Amino acid sequence: MTDRVPAWSLAVTSIVVLQLGAALSPRLFDEVGPGGTAWLRLIFGGLMLVAIVRPRIRSYTARDLRAAGALGLATGVMTVAFMFALDRIHLGTLVAIEFLGPLSVAVMRSHSRRNLLWPVLALAGVLLLTEPWAGDVDPLGLLLALVAAVGWAVYILLTQTVGDRFAGLEGLAITIPVAAVATTFVGLPQAWGSLTPVVILQAIGLAILIPVVPFTLELLALRRLTVAAFGTLMALEPAIATVWGVLLLSQVPGPWQVVGMALVVVAGVGAERVGRRQPPPITATLA
Repeated sequence: MTDRVPAWSLAVTSIVVLQLGAALSPRLFDEVGPGGTAWLRLIFGGLMLVAIVRPRIRSYTARDLRAAGALGLATGVMTVAFMFALDRIHLGTLVAIEFLGPLSVAVMRSHSRRNLLWPVLALAGVLLLTEPWAGDVDPLGLLLALVAAVGWAVYILLTQTVGDRFAGLEGLAITIPVAAVATTFVGLPQAWGSLTPVVILQAIGLAILIPVVPFTLELLALRRLTVAAFGTLMALEPAIATVWGVLLLSQVPGPWQVVGMALVVVAGVGAERVGRRQPPPITATLA
């Protein structure tokens, strides 16, 4: 069925759904806090994936499972840092800063000093977005966004490893539960005592938006797109996040912030065009 749908549309739909989930997440902050929101999303997302996929854990080696566990930890750190940052800075700005992670990965893959232009361009865009000269910068929010950026970079590198080792969605059905367990010490204290039926239903809805639907669509898209083409589409994330921020969070960017967003998107496209990944050898894939 999905073979009839253009691969690029799967990737773009994934981005739109993911950022919609991010924009809706603050609605739970008052009840369970940012940490509780992140944790509940991962808990219910993990339960859904396990129920649907039913991963065959015994069929994988200890090395495979360690890779999946590491990816789960990176996913947990990235998710919690993102939620706490979202409680302090605008969604579009946060996603632009977070995008510095995958952008840096793409540039490092290129092994060319000329391509250092793209991080510099992205940094200029982030400066225009945050406007530190205006004195309204939230230092903790920026620090958390940078932690999320590092988490995203590690996530990309480990996702490639896990994607090469696990069939179908089985890797995802292992990593998300690991991420949920890893974030329990942050999420459970915030959510404890506030798990009403309404909160649980909202959390289940958010789990469908993030991680179940977008991560599944990403996997389907990556089966038919080159990593470089997929990464170029990912550069749209800051712009899409800004649109959702305007529509759902009333976070309207100023003129210079729009310019900054454009610089980040251009830097992302440019970096991913040179950050190609060589496919794994056929012998490794069949092993």
